[in-house]
Amino acid sequence: MPATVARSALQSLWHQLRPAPMQVDLRERLRASAGAGLGILLAGLITAAAARGWLGATAAASPWLVAPLGASAVLVFCVPASPLAQPWSVVGGNTLSALAGIATLHLLHGPVWALGAVAVGSAIALMFLLRCLHPPGGASALLMVLTGTTAWGFAALPVAFNSLLLVLVGTAYNRLSGRRYPHAQVSLPVAPGVSATPQRFGEAELDAVLSRYNQVLDVPRDDLAELLHEAELLGYRNRMQVLRCSEVMTQPVITVVYGTSLEEAWDLLRQHQIKALPVVDRVQRIVGIVTRSDFLRAAEAGQHLGVAARLQSLLK
Repeated sequence: MPATVARSALQSLWHQLRPAPMQVDLRERLRASAGAGLGILLAGLITAAAARGWLGATAAASPWLVAPLGASAVLVFCVPASPLAQPWSVVGGNTLSALAGIATLHLLHGPVWALGAVAVGSAIALMFLLRCLHPPGGASALLMVLTGTTAWGFAALPVAFNSLLLVLVGTAYNRLSGRRYPHAQVSLPVAPGVSATPQRFGEAELDAVLSRYNQVLDVPRDDLAELLHEAELLGYRNRMQVLRCSEVMTQPVITVVYGTSLEEAWDLLRQHQIKALPVVDRVQRIVGIVTRSDFLRAAEAGQHLGVAARLQSLLK
């Protein structure tokens, strides 16, 4: 018994820890990898050239690439729709975090591990406040502490300059390779007079669920809504392929014929709590259908005056 419990616990742990399969094909993987490499290459080369022009002889001793940029490249080129990968998140997150790390060194004194904790925590709070949450930003803040960087200008060159160049390369590369970037994070309202596709849930319902979830999602809101709608539609289509009429119709099937009066048909609808009646001929072949809506239209048209008032009252 203990062995069985231990095995079950290990299986459960493995189920929680094992990575999910990547739902992207080889072409997309190559596209993202090549883009990230190109972004880092151009950011490094252009920053080095700019540093030589601005700093002159001291440029050789100055770093022209920062390590957190590699993590930023993963976001910009692999998940360009992510809220964490948008231009303001990349530039603002890295730069403000670097400033938080530098400020920590100026304001506090203590062991590196303590200063690093304060710098990273402050950077995250600042990114939340200014809506530029960017995971590599935490690394930017920690890098300032680990390297003892106290020059405020370091946040501009190379950190901000690196980030800006990466965003520019990402914008051009993603658009040329068929990916939206920047990806708008706020849905545009539907223009008046433009009919939207009927959907099972609306903006208010999605906002309420996201508010209740209360966690940062690494997927833009519009993509999330579109994926949910498509999954719901696909599920509906799959169910319709195996669903039979007998599963949705009442048993036995209630029908009417040509000669059935409207009053009798209406009584059948009410008695059996159904919305429609198949109309059959003398050999039980389907020739049509009569629904509650048909009764309402007939009543509003003033036909069958004997039941018109009663139908309008019952239906409305």
